[in-house]
Amino acid sequence: MPHVIGQSCCNDSSCVFACPVNCIHPSPDEPEFATTEMLYIDPEACVDCGACVRACPVDAIAPDSQLTEDQLPFIAINASFYPERPPGTKVPPTSKLAPILPAPELRRGPLSVAIVGSGPAAMYAADELLTQPRVRVSMFEKLPTPYGLVRAGVAPDHQSTKRVTKLFDQICDRDGFSCYLNVEVGKHIGHHELLAHHHAVIYAVGAPTDRRLDIEGMDLPGTGTATELVAWINGHPDFTDLPVDLSHERVVIVGNGNVALDVARVLAADPEKLARTDISDHALATLRTSGVREIVIAARRGPAQSAFTLPELIGLTAAADVVLDAEDHELVRRDLAEVTDRLIRNKLEILANLPDAADVPLGSTARPRIRFVYQRTPLRVSGEERATGIEFTVTGTEQTVDYDAGLILTSIGYRGLPIRDLPFDEASATVPNEGGRVLHAVTGARIPGAYVAGWIKRGPTGFIGTNKSCSMQTVQQLVDDFNAELLPDPVGKQAALDRLLKIRQPDLIDVAGWQAIDAEEIARGKAEDRPRHKFTSIEQMVTVAAAAPKPTLRERISAKFHELV
Repeated sequence: MPHVIGQSCCNDSSCVFACPVNCIHPSPDEPEFATTEMLYIDPEACVDCGACVRACPVDAIAPDSQLTEDQLPFIAINASFYPERPPGTKVPPTSKLAPILPAPELRRGPLSVAIVGSGPAAMYAADELLTQPRVRVSMFEKLPTPYGLVRAGVAPDHQSTKRVTKLFDQICDRDGFSCYLNVEVGKHIGHHELLAHHHAVIYAVGAPTDRRLDIEGMDLPGTGTATELVAWINGHPDFTDLPVDLSHERVVIVGNGNVALDVARVLAADPEKLARTDISDHALATLRTSGVREIVIAARRGPAQSAFTLPELIGLTAAADVVLDAEDHELVRRDLAEVTDRLIRNKLEILANLPDAADVPLGSTARPRIRFVYQRTPLRVSGEERATGIEFTVTGTEQTVDYDAGLILTSIGYRGLPIRDLPFDEASATVPNEGGRVLHAVTGARIPGAYVAGWIKRGPTGFIGTNKSCSMQTVQQLVDDFNAELLPDPVGKQAALDRLLKIRQPDLIDVAGWQAIDAEEIARGKAEDRPRHKFTSIEQMVTVAAAAPKPTLRERISAKFHELV
């Protein structure tokens, strides 16, 4: 029985490395990997060994005989990636001819690296570095908890995707790894101070803000961004007080990427089902009193240009009542007649089979319906003291369309922010770099010891696992520079760094403190039949971390030994 990759695929590519017969593609060394929405198992080449299942960090792979009804479409999706073969044709080679993205090899040591950020790109970089002997990694995160968007940006009903944190937990337990949580680089410590204590600094800070929609009325109460709402739903401490009013029957989301679909799905979900996830208490309480009956997802272009991925569309249609207006059904039929791309046609075929909005009247479903609308260019938000609706033009015409709404969210992408002491490209909102090496903005010369990985390196593209190959590339550049003796040895020791940071940030949280927070959240969740019950207050997290057991004398001696070697 062939194995199948399903909706929660994170593109980590661990399965590619584990597969003994090279039947999972695209692999990181193939051009399609940079743009693929997921990975695919060749059903004819799969030998049913299960190695990929054990390697997958998010439990996205299963034998085809064990799929649920909602997962069955992925059998055809996996198979459709591969060309049809005439009967009797041999399947691809059953052995790998060359290693995929060979690991960097450290030819001297010791090496010490600071990593700023703790999301997937940061954790994968730490993982790659710590496979080498005599490497020390210090990770810095401004929040009291690590893992970035995996904790604060993945929708609470996607618990399988969040399982990648089990891999990250293992990295935190490795010898040579230290973390400094609740420490903000640029405030508590600067770039040059980090370089004084490390050979190099990797910035993996992501793209922490949203691209903003510049139209009249977007500053009114009742407007916001989908990413802010996801952070509020997930209990991000910076967004616990976000004013979210769900008393109106309609919410409009401008943009139709995966984040828009996440928000729509959660707003349409049964709160009692969400109560069994790690959703924040304040979000759950608001959703339980919601008056929303429809979520409109509006896109500037047509159905063929939809930004959401096929797996997310399948997940949405399985979880909620999704409809199209008659005019949008006509747009889908037009695109189907013209488009030949396999992936886009798969999306269009699902859209074509959605019911007509007129056949599912507003309020006729148990939960709020979700309506896709296309060719809508936002013009202005209406309202005086707060938003009461949004006006669009029909793209390419002067015709206007109005939607009454009590909450208007934009979901048009993430954007990176400048990093103190590093160059910044305003157009791409990234740090100028070559393969991860930071470059001077004017001269293009390399800036010694400075590296980037993840979205601040390449822009907000790809998925959680895409950061693995991105970080591997950066680490390869760093190790090459270290081997070539281009990185000066640090003058400061880790003990001096510890003392400095404890003076500047007395509420610093280390690995033990994070593990105490993690254990307490899981214990609180277990009592309520939930995966975890998150803390949303920084003060509460600091208190729990401070009560964590202190290292024993033996552990302190061991840590000192690793510092010396």
